[in-house]
Amino acid sequence: MLDEVRITRALAARGITPDARQHEAIGALAALLGAQQHARRAWSSHAFASQGVYCYGLPGRGKSLVVDTVFELASCRKRRLHFHEFLREMNQRLVTAPRSDDRLGDVSRQWLDGIELLCFDEFHVHDIADAFLMGRFLDTAIGLGTRIVLTSNYAPDNLLPDPEFHERFLPTIAQIKRCFTVIHFDGARDYRFGGEAAEVPRFFAPLDASSDTALRELFTKHERDARIEPLRLSAAGRPLEARAAGRALLWADFEPLCVASRSHLDYLDLAEQWQGLIVDRLHTEALRQAPTLQRLIWLIDIFYDRKRALFIASDQPLESALVGLEGAHDLSRTLSRLAEMQSRGYRSTLEHPHDDATVEKTEDV
Repeated sequence: MLDEVRITRALAARGITPDARQHEAIGALAALLGAQQHARRAWSSHAFASQGVYCYGLPGRGKSLVVDTVFELASCRKRRLHFHEFLREMNQRLVTAPRSDDRLGDVSRQWLDGIELLCFDEFHVHDIADAFLMGRFLDTAIGLGTRIVLTSNYAPDNLLPDPEFHERFLPTIAQIKRCFTVIHFDGARDYRFGGEAAEVPRFFAPLDASSDTALRELFTKHERDARIEPLRLSAAGRPLEARAAGRALLWADFEPLCVASRSHLDYLDLAEQWQGLIVDRLHTEALRQAPTLQRLIWLIDIFYDRKRALFIASDQPLESALVGLEGAHDLSRTLSRLAEMQSRGYRSTLEHPHDDATVEKTEDV
């Protein structure tokens, strides 16, 4: 049986002693999955909403740690995915779906078929088109009785913050607050900071002969049979000039990756084709352009979510260059993730190929 004790023990095996809010989330998630609560504690004595759990708070506060632990333990047909992946899949289906009076509802029902537990990581809504899609999807999922878990850096009231469109999303916000147990992860600790540094450096600065040598050694370490020579590849159907590519590792410059006009679809495609990416010749001045900064954030988010390896060579340390920049969403989350990606605890699929860190398909457990 999946109960609070079992979840807490699984977290302890990961070195996590839950704080008060994490305890509250554990109770809500156990209740969501139908566990019979034994010896309920005071912090979990209130009634939980039956449809879902919405966990939000600052980056690195343990939202995904708790949710991923529960997801792994849950015995039901389940799916966990990043919000970018969900939007891509839904839009692909909408393109080919037959016309109807409720095509979005029809596609939502088809997408949800057979899923008993759905987990969205990094739930956010910044675009009115995404807001419309998400509102109808959640309405459909709730109607079907699908159990839903969302993690987010945003409180429900702060979704779609653009004042021009926010009011149009209020009915969905009200539905989330009515049907979900909303838990604010407000702990002081960011679990991604303070980890032991990786044995082999992953980020390099400045751009000089030393960093170039380090990148060459990295590439040849993982791609013994591949040549270091320029080639043209494809990312989501768009051409990409690369410095080298092997079976597992891609080496490309920052300009064609993020200065050029690309979307999150390109980075999803790259993360599906390769287990690791070397981002070379990142001139941090380019990050002052909001579209370029947003593309880098998308790239980091997607590679982190898929537990891909990321190596970056920049003209100055990347974290210090990012601090204080404006014009892009979720920069604080990116800084938190970059800290973890440089630690020994970050297990990428390039360096640990037998780790299946990404849940992409519905599991029948």
